[in-house]
Amino acid sequence: MDALRRVSDWPVDRAAVAVFRFDPLSGAARRHDVDVVGTVGDSEDPLPWASVTKPATALAVLVAVEEGTLSLDDPAGPPGSTVRHLLAHTSGLAPEGGPVLAAPGRRRIYSNAGYALLGDLLSRRAGLTFADYLAMGVLEPLGMSGTSLRGVGGGGESGTGSRSGRPGSPATSPAASPAAAGLVGPLVDLVALGREWAAPTLVSPETHRTATSVQYPTVAGVLPGFQRFDPCEWGLGVEIRGHKQPHWTGGANAPATYGHFGRSGSFLWVDPVAGVGCAGLSDRPFGPWAAQGWPALADAVLAEVSGTGATR
Repeated sequence: MDALRRVSDWPVDRAAVAVFRFDPLSGAARRHDVDVVGTVGDSEDPLPWASVTKPATALAVLVAVEEGTLSLDDPAGPPGSTVRHLLAHTSGLAPEGGPVLAAPGRRRIYSNAGYALLGDLLSRRAGLTFADYLAMGVLEPLGMSGTSLRGVGGGGESGTGSRSGRPGSPATSPAASPAAAGLVGPLVDLVALGREWAAPTLVSPETHRTATSVQYPTVAGVLPGFQRFDPCEWGLGVEIRGHKQPHWTGGANAPATYGHFGRSGSFLWVDPVAGVGCAGLSDRPFGPWAAQGWPALADAVLAEVSGTGATR
C-alpha cells in the first residue's frame, strides 16, 4: 500500500503497521472475512501495547457477561458504579485510583484504576487468574499465541492491580496493572484483535453493537493526550471518535470509528462505515509525532483503500 510509506517518516526505530478491510454491510461477517490488505515493518516483532490492552480486557469481560459470570449491571467500583461504568470510564474513579472524583455516570474520567478493578472482579468471579481467563477467553481463541501479559510467567500472575490485600481495591499503580496496560505482543496478534472487533466471533452481534455504541452519550471528559471534549464518546472498552478534533484518527474517519491508542506508541482503530481498520506498534512513546502522523496515515489509508478520504 502506498499509504503505508508514510510510516517510514515516523521518528521511530521500530514500527509495524497493518491495514485490514471487511464488508461493512455484511451482518453475518466473521473474523475470517476480514482481509489484511497491507503491512509494513516486522509483524512478528513483540512490542508493548500499553493501553491497547484495554480492548482485550473489555472483550474478556464481555465474554464473561455472555457466559453469565458477570453482568454489565453488577456493582463494581465506587458506590453506585457498575461493570458498565468501569468499562466506559464513567465510574468516577481517578485515573490512577485514590479519591472518587465524581458520581457514576456524570463525568468521563479515563481510569486505569477502573480496569485494574475489572481484572480483579473477573478473576474472583471466574475462580481463575485474570491472565488465565484472558488467555482462555480471548488470546487462544483468536490465535494470539505471541502475546502475553507483562509480569506473567511460570503459570502464575504477578498481580492484576490489587496490592492492598482487599478484594477489588485499586492498585497502588493501576497503570502497571496487566488488565489496564500489560499486553506485549506482535502486530500479527494486534491485527487478530482488530479483526475480532471488526467482526465478532467471541460475543454476539448484540453485545458487539452495545460495546461499539456510545455509553452515557452526554458525558464530557478529557481524551488523554489531547483535550477536553463535550461530549467525550466511549463505548465499552473502546473510544468512539464522534466529532472530536483534534483526534488520533483521521479527519476522514467516520464518527462511528472506534478503537484505542496506547502510551507505548500503539494504536488500533476500526471504521465500520468504510469497512477499514488499522493497527500499529512502535518503540517510541506517544507524543506530538503520533498526534500528527497517525491522523495523516489514517486519511491516506482511507483514500487508498475505500476512496472516502483525501491523502494529506
